[in-house]
Amino acid sequence: MQLTILGTATPYPVPGNACSGYLLQGGGASIWIDAGTGTLAELQRHTPIETLDAIFISHRHADHAADLFVAYYALKFSALRPRAKIRVIGPEALADRMADFLGPDALQGLHEVFEFTEMNGWADAVVGDLTLSWGPVAHGVPAFALTVTGPASAAIGGIDGIGGIEESTTKRTSTFTYSGDTAPCISLVEMAEESTVLLCEAGYAREALGENAVHHTPEDAGRTATAAGVGTVILTHIADDLDVADAARRVGAHFAGEIVIATPGNTYPI
Repeated sequence: MQLTILGTATPYPVPGNACSGYLLQGGGASIWIDAGTGTLAELQRHTPIETLDAIFISHRHADHAADLFVAYYALKFSALRPRAKIRVIGPEALADRMADFLGPDALQGLHEVFEFTEMNGWADAVVGDLTLSWGPVAHGVPAFALTVTGPASAAIGGIDGIGGIEESTTKRTSTFTYSGDTAPCISLVEMAEESTVLLCEAGYAREALGENAVHHTPEDAGRTATAAGVGTVILTHIADDLDVADAARRVGAHFAGEIVIATPGNTYPI
């Protein structure tokens, strides 16, 4: 699998950086993960909208979902011709809430363009050869983390004793977890325990007061990655008052693995 960063900005897009959005490709599938403001334009640098296999919306906040509205307009009212309805996996009643904004006549049109799968607990789905699993996280509104597992493949390696390369029979799977927006919570750790890579937000520069936290600090991201046992944390959705180099340093105080700052336009192998 490969992950392309479409945008990481919070809470609004800035020149050169859209809000949260990612493109995951592999296993014969292309999945748009979160449709934050400005990400639809960036998505088209990498794949045509109409060839998407699925769209995953972690929660309904505009900086993660607003471009789903214009994606609907593109697929419904332009010259684009999707090969089939595009599956949208999102929080419960997402289609109804979109229609509330667009107008009552839009609900039928939304269902003509999208095939909605509602998330209201732990569940999974298969898209191409990828398995998508999701579960609720702590963000003050219905919000979900996502784990994607790619198909097993044979690893190549080893010397066969007569100078040749022998093919290993070991099977490897690629597994990736995306936090969405969330405070530290055990459900996110459990989602990421089998993953090699955690794409984790750091929407707080400092700890929230009381019990009202809805984001990770860099320290939280490091602790979550360590608890899950991942090898790499990709830090994204970094608070706008937080220096990225300082954020990486703070993660590293609690996590011994690889730390990557998500950079718009970059693609990372999973």
